[in-house]
Amino acid sequence: MKRLLFTVAFLIVIIVNAQQDTITLNFNEYLGYVKKYHPIAKQAQLTISIGQANLMKARGGFDPKIEVDFERKEFKDSEYWERLNGTFKIPTYFGVEFKGGFEQSEGDFINQDETFPVDGLYSAGVSMSLARGFWINERMATLRKAKFFREQTKADQDLLVNKILFDASLAYFDWLQAYNDAKIFSNFLKNSEVRFQGVKRRAIAGDIAIIDTVEAKIAVQNRALGLEQAKVRLMNKTLELSNFLWINDVPVELQPNVIPDVNVEEDIDVTLEIMGKPLDSFTIENHPKLRSLDFKIDGLLVDKRLKINKLLPTIDVNYNFLTATPELLNSFESQQYKGGINFYFPLFLRKERGDLRLAKFKLKDAQYERDNAQVEIKNKVFAIYKELDSYVTQNELIFNIVRDYNTLLSAEERKFSFGESSLFLINSRESKLIDAELKQNQVQNKFFTTKAKLFKSLAINPDNI
Repeated sequence: MKRLLFTVAFLIVIIVNAQQDTITLNFNEYLGYVKKYHPIAKQAQLTISIGQANLMKARGGFDPKIEVDFERKEFKDSEYWERLNGTFKIPTYFGVEFKGGFEQSEGDFINQDETFPVDGLYSAGVSMSLARGFWINERMATLRKAKFFREQTKADQDLLVNKILFDASLAYFDWLQAYNDAKIFSNFLKNSEVRFQGVKRRAIAGDIAIIDTVEAKIAVQNRALGLEQAKVRLMNKTLELSNFLWINDVPVELQPNVIPDVNVEEDIDVTLEIMGKPLDSFTIENHPKLRSLDFKIDGLLVDKRLKINKLLPTIDVNYNFLTATPELLNSFESQQYKGGINFYFPLFLRKERGDLRLAKFKLKDAQYERDNAQVEIKNKVFAIYKELDSYVTQNELIFNIVRDYNTLLSAEERKFSFGESSLFLINSRESKLIDAELKQNQVQNKFFTTKAKLFKSLAINPDNI
């Protein structure tokens, strides 16, 4: 019931005229439904959300932190110790960390260096890295890569949306061809039935031989057979088109009275946003595929810099002012402090050098991929423009061929009415005309498909649907 309601709602929206027997689903409106409701299109929208979530996660590395450590020990009526250590840390982008702390301890068995004032000991200081981690560290690298990844997901979304709209366009063009083919057989079936009735009347009147009615009947049966086969193809193409139609997560099935727009050629260029794009205006720099690879390379460059930085020794220093009276600013004196330095350096750096080599290989691989993609896109777009020029010529030729076959058939039918021709010649002329009109539909389909290929090669994410 729910699916039926959504189907009815969908059909109401696309109705051109409620008084018409058929409902036209135009190309622009169809792609609008695909872009808005198809699961793959919705999945493409998730890529940006994923990029934003990764960026938020990376920024979490710079969140201020509160740490509290408390422990207490009592045994056999003795209070061994009670320790409280609290710290507030503020990480910064350039590897410097500001922190404040509070320490307090009491008990019978505390260490000598844990003897603090009664109200505790306060500290305020800074820690930083002087070599490894100074210009770039894990937090900085993660944040930079997350920013590049967010931009990459935007380009990837354009590619995903473009791909589903391309596939949906091909389904629409195939549906249109199947519909036009069925209409051709339907029209010629009516013509053959009218001719059969005329031949039958003339045969009864004795103007022609009775055997001619058999040939006319065979022609009717052949046209009926062709129509049935065309209806099967139309049904299959309609079901394939329905795969792309969804409303509110519910698939929609087209009703038999829904037909394609036979004048779709006027809307394709505008809908796919390829109108007015000559070859000399084509620029590859903003192509989503290349932008995605560029952001990927930028992220790998950050990773490479991080690996280079890890070849440096670890030299971490920290300095903290100490006071028991933090409410008095002048109580923070340089003579009362706690500081230190930590040095670490592996002798062979095999792990670090190995990581750097891998980072360089990954970067080189991405650069090769980018260079190859650039050449492929250029050549593909160039070939498609040439193919479109060819199909313009082919459409003109097939139009003239169909027109001439129509002239021949009309002339043969006129001669037959004067008794100067035969049903065999008429059927032969008509078969040639049917083949030519089917060929015209096929050439038209290939022409539309090539326009869709141009749309896909340019990776356009149209804004007008």
